[in-house]
Amino acid sequence: MKLALPLKLAALATAALSTTLWMSPAKASLFGQQEVDQGAFAAVATPFGSNQFNLMIIEQLPGRNQCWAESGSAPIVINPLWTTFDFSGHCGRFSDSNGYSVRINNEDYGLDYLLRVVQRSGELLLVATPRTGSRPGLQELVLARTNGLNPGGYSRLVLTPGWRFTKRTYQDRTLGHVYFTYEGTPVGGTPTPPTTPPTTPPTTPPTTPATFRDIAGDIYRTQIEEAVRVGFIAGFPEDNTFRPLASLTREQVVSMVFEALRTIPGVSATEPSNLASAPFPDVATSRWSAGKIQWARNTGIVTGYPDGQFRPAQAVTRAELMAIMQKAAQYSRTQRGMSAQLIQKQTPFNFTDTSGHWGNAVIREMSGYCGVASPLNERGTSFAPNTASLRNYAATATLRMLNCAKADQ
Repeated sequence: MKLALPLKLAALATAALSTTLWMSPAKASLFGQQEVDQGAFAAVATPFGSNQFNLMIIEQLPGRNQCWAESGSAPIVINPLWTTFDFSGHCGRFSDSNGYSVRINNEDYGLDYLLRVVQRSGELLLVATPRTGSRPGLQELVLARTNGLNPGGYSRLVLTPGWRFTKRTYQDRTLGHVYFTYEGTPVGGTPTPPTTPPTTPPTTPPTTPATFRDIAGDIYRTQIEEAVRVGFIAGFPEDNTFRPLASLTREQVVSMVFEALRTIPGVSATEPSNLASAPFPDVATSRWSAGKIQWARNTGIVTGYPDGQFRPAQAVTRAELMAIMQKAAQYSRTQRGMSAQLIQKQTPFNFTDTSGHWGNAVIREMSGYCGVASPLNERGTSFAPNTASLRNYAATATLRMLNCAKADQ
């Protein structure tokens, strides 16, 4: 990944080039995009005034002071650590239209869309609203959501499926400007056709009433309902929702895998009843997930980070999810007296954004193992390995792994 210019230089470069951008739509072709580590960026709803919120994008520069901390899940609460020290050289901060814009199918839509944070139906949404005089046919797009409210506080805006962060480039230079990027036709529609046809036909939602009120139009509805029937994941009975677009934490994935493997005859999955010590320094023995995390560590299904931490409340990335799925499938085989080698059940998918990523081989293998790894939002050729895994896909991937493991001979 190309690193951004130092903060002050990047700001100057962006200011100089933004004038050119806003003069004419044709100038948008001057700019390219650079893929980035999705885990190094956070879109944040920042409070101001009376129950109002602005958009801010924070970039964690490698090897520098931690720029933010997270807690909770719906919403993910952001602790703005960047406000406690001089963040120059540690954090990139993008807080207005000179610092971010929308990019769809390799075209800059900065002239056409206004980004704003709005409150609707008990959560905050990051929406792209067509500007006056924008190209015809555009509709409002929902780029991210908080999946809940944190009144007066900072909340993470979780990107909706298909969207990712990239950086603007100019003549092979990476600039201090962040794109919300999408390939295909975003929900809401644009006049730009998809660059590639869907690689896997989305599931047609059943005509019967949905089990949960918020999954009726979800492409993973069938898999979600089956996963709930199997019993390794559940919804939220207090409001009859599944919250399919909420990100899943690392401890929640461990719990899902534990409960899924217990349904396979011949596979032992037993949670320790008493823990003599914490499985990881940041997982107390009293934590609800401690026993399952200890089991997963003992079996080799999960490991910690180089600093020894497990980070149980951190959102699990799609690449990390695949690593856990692979280890779980291997464990189910060895428990039943088979070799750990996974048998490819279909032709592996050639993703366009995993080359050079630490999880490339794992993601490719799991794509051939009953399609556990599949393109982001089941379309295009991107896997988005560093994007947080959402509940709908995590449930689907676990169900695919489980069914494939049960069929192993």
